[in-house]
Amino acid sequence: MMGQSLARRGVLFPGGPIVDIRSLLQMPTLYSWFQRAVGSDHGRRVYVRDHVRPCAGDAILDVGCGPADVLEYLPAVCYHGIDLSERYIDAARRKYGDRATFRVVDVAELAAESPRAFDIVLANGLLHHLPDDAVTHLFRVAAILLKPEGRFVSIDGCFTSEQSYLARYFLSRDRGLHVRQPEEYLNLARQVFPNVRGNIRHDLLRIPYTHLVMEAAAASASQLPLPHSTSQGRAA
Repeated sequence: MMGQSLARRGVLFPGGPIVDIRSLLQMPTLYSWFQRAVGSDHGRRVYVRDHVRPCAGDAILDVGCGPADVLEYLPAVCYHGIDLSERYIDAARRKYGDRATFRVVDVAELAAESPRAFDIVLANGLLHHLPDDAVTHLFRVAAILLKPEGRFVSIDGCFTSEQSYLARYFLSRDRGLHVRQPEEYLNLARQVFPNVRGNIRHDLLRIPYTHLVMEAAAASASQLPLPHSTSQGRAA
């Protein structure tokens, strides 16, 4: 039974050990390769264009940045990537050099150092790895880090009633243990941010997959700017 359970989580090679594919994705090079294989280049380009909507010179914080692949699709911004994995941060530094700032630091520690410092705080593929209390904590810290007119933007896999069987299957095999319904993500954000909007997208990867892109405005922002006019998603 143990072998069958592990085989469902990874790959069981005949006559050999069981390899958990999700553990292999902790390696920056393999993670980036896998992301490109499933079409993340297109997805990131659309995500940045339609939802992040950065302006040159924006101060952007990427929480849980991993190898910082999103940086390739940003204009000339002041990018700060943080992650708790030294392996990911080292890979990002090797790739991007002095184009950006990278640190191994907890986001709460950064908030104590640099409140109201960022125009945009990103959490790309992070929330579905965190339990509810950790998500709300992240939102509270992000609110401290944002400038008065700043925005929090996140993207995560989500379960919806209209998604295909394959999309639901792939999401069920995700490394994250907290893939949620769109309204569950949104309700957590609304505990902290007064203005929250969600957009469901099925078109960001080559494989069937459903994402929720969430935007939240800092406390003093009266409303969120409209998404890019070419967005193919729908409101959550």
